[in-house]
Formats: sequence, C-alpha cells, structure tokens
Amino acid sequence: MKFDNIDGNGRLWAVKYDENAVNVLSMLFCQWSDVDWLADFFSSNKADLERNFQIRSVDKAIYDTLKDAEELECMILDLAEDSDLDKMFRPLNNMRTSELLLGKEKAKGRRETHPSWLRLYALRLEKGVYLITGGAIKLTYTMQERSHTLKELERMEEVRNHLIDNGVTDLDGFVDFVMHN
Repeated sequence: MKFDNIDGNGRLWAVKYDENAVNVLSMLFCQWSDVDWLADFFSSNKADLERNFQIRSVDKAIYDTLKDAEELECMILDLAEDSDLDKMFRPLNNMRTSELLLGKEKAKGRRETHPSWLRLYALRLEKGVYLITGGAIKLTYTMQERSHTLKELERMEEVRNHLIDNGVTDLDGFVDFVMHN
C-alpha cells in the first residue's frame, strides 16, 4: 500500500491499496457519482433504506447521494490551510472518551431531511492530521450488520496494524515511513 497526500500540506492523506490504480478517496467519490453503481447498491440494500431512512425510492436515494457526495468532496478538497479537520472527523465509536494510538475516526456529510449515509473512515495520526482508509454508504446502525461496512472496519484495522508493525505511531513516524517506502 502507498499513501497520497490529499491536501498538499500533510494534514490529509489517503491510502492507495496495491490492487487499485487510484487512492481510496478518489475511488469513493468516483463510485458515489456513478448512477449505475448507486442504482445497483440501493436496489440491493432497499430494505435497509426503507427501514432506517423511510425512503422507498431508489431514485431519491441516488439523488441524495449525488448531492451529498458533491458537498463532501468539495469540503474535503477545498480545505483551507487553517481548516480544523478535528471538527470534520469524529471517533468511530461514539462512546470513546479518550484518545487512542492511531485512533479510528469517521467523517460524514450533513443533511437537513435525513442523516447522510456517506462515511469516510480514517486513522488519526495526530491532532488535525488524518489518513483516510476507506468509506462506505452506511444504511444500518452498526458497521457489523453489513459485509461492505464490515470490510471497511477490517481494512481500517489492517492499515492500522501495518503502520504499527512498521513503527508508525505519529505523524513524524508516518512521514518517515512514506518517504522511505
């Protein structure tokens, strides 16, 4: 795996997995703007959409996703140098009360009509610095309920373990690791 510097100043990074030509952030925004992919996804997960969001129309879900993805992408890619990423990313576990080594975090869009189901998952390298490991459309209460969100949990843990196994515990260690690999 490789790591791409997204914002150019080392505060936001994204994993580029060996099997992919682009980093995970680019891949997600491409996926979330692909109407055919979204139609397949929401058709396959229609029961969750109806049960948890009271949305019966796949077309409405697609429309909301396209809008949310565009807003989230703008928010991520148009970061000002003084933007506070700690306000965007929150602990993955809503009950976490203390900081962890390479803590697992999430970012999600904001909606007025219903909560956004788009999620970006990241490891917190240090205050204000994040490594995006993946993302998903989360239609259930927990990530363990569906295979695609469970896979994101597993990928996050895989990246975290890879970094720890290579002595990375903070931003300085991460930058050294990136420069020498």
